[in-house]
Amino acid sequence: MREKWPDLAGRIEGETHVLPVRVYFEDTDCAGVVYHANFLKFCERGRSDFIRLLGIEHQGLANPDEGEPSVFVVRHIEIDYLKPGRMDDVLEIVTTCAEIGSASLVLQQDVRRDGTLIARAKVSVVLVSRAGKPQRLGAIIRGALQRFVNQARET
Repeated sequence: MREKWPDLAGRIEGETHVLPVRVYFEDTDCAGVVYHANFLKFCERGRSDFIRLLGIEHQGLANPDEGEPSVFVVRHIEIDYLKPGRMDDVLEIVTTCAEIGSASLVLQQDVRRDGTLIARAKVSVVLVSRAGKPQRLGAIIRGALQRFVNQARET
């Protein structure tokens, strides 16, 4: 499917991941503005596709050939809403990795419209077992994300 729809998961541009998201009627409130919780959904899609494009598949974490099944869970989110999004806008969810811990990642996610920052989120995710126990990030995950860390700190 990747060949037929190459940008479905967004794209890696330098040291960032960019996911375009169109705002539909269902994403807005009665005033025609993007409902605040939908920014969290847009950012979730950005994080998921960022990880996917790095070659780390969520299904592979959940059903590993070896080791304990794991999933990324959100531990903490800070979000600033700076400008409204509106129906038919094309937003870009720009994701960078700010920190890599032993079992966690801190990601910065900017939501932009035509290059203008309209929301910024800082998201902490933790890799946990199905039982909820934190799991160390393996070499594959750490290696895939390492090049993004310095970029996030510079912005």
